[in-house]
Amino acid sequence: MGKSTKFVMTVAGVALAGVAGMGVAQASTTAHPADSGAPSSCRPANLTTKISSDAAGSGHRHYRVTLTAAPKTSPCQLAGSPRDVKFYDNGSLKGVTAKPYGPQGTKVTFGPGHPVHFDIQVPSASKGATANRVVFTLRTPGGGIIPGNQEADGKLSVDFGTQIGPVRPGA
Repeated sequence: MGKSTKFVMTVAGVALAGVAGMGVAQASTTAHPADSGAPSSCRPANLTTKISSDAAGSGHRHYRVTLTAAPKTSPCQLAGSPRDVKFYDNGSLKGVTAKPYGPQGTKVTFGPGHPVHFDIQVPSASKGATANRVVFTLRTPGGGIIPGNQEADGKLSVDFGTQIGPVRPGA
């Protein structure tokens, strides 16, 4: 190759590197909007959960299930109480079914920086059955579901008459 060919190739290489560098700088400062191609916060692999005791009220024990989105995921919409709720203790399914309570149509945005929670309300008339895992399916506005089971771990007790509240904003 002659000197002029090397010069042209070098100039082209520097130009491509500059364009690539601008793309990287641009991508790192852009937020992850819903249409960005970022994975959904609502997918089971893209969130973390925990169960904690909440304040008791008028004849009920309450447990809060908090969902936190992974960073760099896109926000999604949830609504209503989770469905297909199952309670387990060390892998053993408990025979307790839960019914929803409260308003089921309120849309809630879930994503990075926007945790959500729902309430598990258990009658306190008896000790109930010990559980350490809840498996559930999240719902979308309009009655749809998020594919895949979500799981949350933490100590709780459940009994007949257990109810599940709707998803609400905040931890």
